[in-house]
Amino acid sequence: MYERDFDPRLTSSERRSYYAEHDASAVAEDTEALRTADVLVLIFPTWWFGLPAILKGWIDRVFVPGVAYDHTPDFGRMIPKLTQLQSCFAITTLGSPWWIDWFIMFRPVRRILSRAIIGTCAPKARFSMVSLYNAEKIAAGKLATFERLLTQKLQILI
Repeated sequence: MYERDFDPRLTSSERRSYYAEHDASAVAEDTEALRTADVLVLIFPTWWFGLPAILKGWIDRVFVPGVAYDHTPDFGRMIPKLTQLQSCFAITTLGSPWWIDWFIMFRPVRRILSRAIIGTCAPKARFSMVSLYNAEKIAAGKLATFERLLTQKLQILI
C-alpha cells in the first residue's frame, strides 16, 4: 500500500454514500480484487496492539457495504458478501513479548480480524494468524524458525 501511495482516508463522497449507493470508484481495483479473491494474505506490523493506520484505512475503504457485506433493511444484521473467500492469513510483528499480547491485551488484532472483519464478511473463510513477537530484538535463530513457519503456512494456502 505504501508503494502505491494508498490514501487510507475516506473521501467526502465515500463517507456520504457509505450506506447508500456506495461510491467506491477511487478503490475500484481493490474492491474488485477483494470480491474475486479466494485467499487474502495480510502482512503488517502491529502498532499499539492495533492495525497500522494504512491497513485500517484500506479495510474502511474496501470492506464496504455492497462489496464485503450488506445490511438487512432494518440494519439489524449484516449479510456477508465475500462468500468466495476461503482463507485469510495474517502475518504481523510486535515489539512486545507474546504474553502481553495474549494475557494482558487478549490478542486484539486477531480478534478484530477474525471475528469482526473476516468473521462477519466471509464467515466460511478459514482464518489463521502468526505473530513475530519481540521483533525489534529477535535472535537470528528465532527469525529463521519464524521464516520456516511462514513457508509451511503459505504452502498450505497455495
